[in-house]
Amino acid sequence: MRHKLAGRKLGRSSAHRRALYRNLVTDLLDYEQITTTEAKAKEVRGLAEKMITLGKKGELHSRRQALSFILDKRVVDKVFDELAQRYTERPGGYTRITKLGPRLGDGAPMVQLELVKQSIGE
Repeated sequence: MRHKLAGRKLGRSSAHRRALYRNLVTDLLDYEQITTTEAKAKEVRGLAEKMITLGKKGELHSRRQALSFILDKRVVDKVFDELAQRYTERPGGYTRITKLGPRLGDGAPMVQLELVKQSIGE
């Protein structure tokens, strides 16, 4: 029975799944929008929001935590300098999922996962 087991396995081993999440979060924070399957987007959303929250804290420990997950140092700098400033007044909800329809090859539901452009007050 699966009682109280959170998260999706996505047909991958735990190491492969962690690598996938790190790649998707790095690309989302770098390009600010990615197109992926709905299941992957729902898993990655929370991880990306956690990285932005670490950026808002701005401490050395937070930067090191982000560097241990995000693959590119340039993206970590962007999170701590640019994205943290953008979302200072926003208490969460930095991402948006927009459904695009089924993928042509296998019919998997595709979505666009993007960072919200503006703060709540604007």
